[in-house]
Amino acid sequence: MLSAVLNWVEKRTGFVSMTQEFLTEDVPGGASYWYVFGSATLFAMIVQIVTGIFLTFFYAPSAATAWESTRAIYLNPWTHFLLSVHYWGASAMIALVFLHLLQVLIFGAYKSPREIQWVVGVLLLLITLVLGLTGYLLPWDMDAYFASQVSLNITGLPPGGAILQNIAQGGTVMGTNTINRFFGLHVWLMPAALVALVGAHLAIFRHNGSAGPVTDDPRKLKVGRFWPDQMFMDGAFSMIVFIIIVFLALVFPPFLDAKADPTNGAFVPYPAWYFLSLFGLLNLVPILLGNGPFAELLAAIIVPTIGLIVVLILPWLDRSTTRAFGSRKAILWPTALVVAAIVGLSIYAQIGIMAKQAAGPPSPPETEVLAAPAEAASTSGGTAAGPGVSGAAGAPANANGAKVFSTNCASCHGAQGQGSPGAFPPLADNPVVTGDPNKLIGIVLDGLHGSIVVGGSTYNGQMPPWKGTLSNGDVADVITYIRGSLGSNKASAVTEKQVAGYKP
Repeated sequence: MLSAVLNWVEKRTGFVSMTQEFLTEDVPGGASYWYVFGSATLFAMIVQIVTGIFLTFFYAPSAATAWESTRAIYLNPWTHFLLSVHYWGASAMIALVFLHLLQVLIFGAYKSPREIQWVVGVLLLLITLVLGLTGYLLPWDMDAYFASQVSLNITGLPPGGAILQNIAQGGTVMGTNTINRFFGLHVWLMPAALVALVGAHLAIFRHNGSAGPVTDDPRKLKVGRFWPDQMFMDGAFSMIVFIIIVFLALVFPPFLDAKADPTNGAFVPYPAWYFLSLFGLLNLVPILLGNGPFAELLAAIIVPTIGLIVVLILPWLDRSTTRAFGSRKAILWPTALVVAAIVGLSIYAQIGIMAKQAAGPPSPPETEVLAAPAEAASTSGGTAAGPGVSGAAGAPANANGAKVFSTNCASCHGAQGQGSPGAFPPLADNPVVTGDPNKLIGIVLDGLHGSIVVGGSTYNGQMPPWKGTLSNGDVADVITYIRGSLGSNKASAVTEKQVAGYKP
C-alpha cells in the first residue's frame, strides 16, 4: 500500500527520487560533527519562524500598545515560555551562523567553486543580525528604546544618513511609525530574505557538494553517506541545541524593563551580546582619537564596512589552490586576531556597562531644578516666573515642556539634549538655544533645513516645522524647558504671548 502511494506521488512530483538522491549523497571523509553547524542553523531558523508566528498573535505594534501587549505575554506562563524560546533561539541562530562561517573559513571551504556559496552565507549572517536588531526594539521598554536609539543614530552618521535615519524610524522621532517599520522588517521582509537565501545556499551546496576535510588529495578520502550517519549527527546536535534553548528559556527568561521613557537620560542601555563588540569599538575609538564626528563615523561605519567587504571578497583575496593549514597562515592568523578582537571588545564593553550601572544614575536636571530654593525662581531679566516655573538663576523646570520635549524632540536631539553627531545638533550648551528667544521660536515654528554648524561641527539633519502641530503654549513650554533645563542652559523663559507674537 505504501509503495503504491509513493509511486503515485513520484509520478506526479518526483519528490521520492529527489529525497532518495538527497539521503544517499556522498560525504567526503565520512560523517563528522564538523558538518553539523549548517543543519543546526536551519533547525534554529525553523524554531524562530514557528515561535515568531505565534507571538504575532499576541503582539500589538504601536507606541501605546507594544509594551502593554509584551507585558501581557510575560504575565501568561505559556506565552512567556514561547517568547523565551524565541529570545534564546535568536541568540542560538546568530551563534550558529557565525560558527558555521568560521568553520568554513578555517577549512578553506570558500575556495573555487564555492565562492558564491560563501557570499550567500555571509549575507545570511547579516540578515540574522538585522533580525536581532529589529526584534530588540519591539518590547518598547527602556533598554529596547535607548539601545535602538543608538543604532538609529549610527544610521545618521554618514553623509546623507539623516535621510536613512528618517526612513528607518518613520519620521524625525521614535514612536509608532518606528515600531511599525521594525515590526515589518522583523516579521516579513527579513524572514522572506532569510528563507530565499537559505534556499539559494542549499541549492548551491547541492550543486557543489560537500568540500570535505582539509586535504591536498581528496582522492584518498573515504566516502560516507549522508543517511544515516551524517543525518544522525545533525539531528543529535540540533536536539542538543534545542535542549539548551529550552533550558535557558526556563531558567533565564528575558527581562522586561519599564516602559520606554525618552526623558530618562540616566538610563544605561545594554545592547544584545552580538553587538557588544561594536558597542566596545564605539567607546574605545573616541578615547584613542578624541571625541568628534569622525571618531564615531570611523568606529560605527568605516571599520565595520571595511571588515564586511574583506569577508565578502575573501575567496578572491585568497587565490591559493590548497586548503592545507600550513599554506594558509596569511588567512588563519588574521582570522584568529579578529576573533580575539571581537571577544576583547565585547568584554571591554561589558565592563564599561557594568561600571556605569554600578556608578548609579546621576540626578536628572529636573530633580536638581525642583530642589532649588524658591528664592531663585526668577527670569534672567528679573521678572518673576509664572506659576509652575521654578529654577536656579532662571532655569525653568516646566513639566509640560519636559513632556513635549520627550515626545517630539528627544529621539533626535537626545534625552539630555546631547544631539546626534552629523545629524542633529545638541541643544544643551548651545549658544543659539540660550541666545535670542525670537530666533529660537522661529526655528521651532518654521523648522530648519540645510547644513548648520554648532561648536565647529556640521549637522545635516532636517527639523520639521512644528507650527500647527504644537500649540503656542506647548511651543513656549518646550522652549522654556530646553533653554533652562538642558546641560548648563540657564536662559530666560519664553511665554505663550511671545510665541503668538512671533514675526520673522
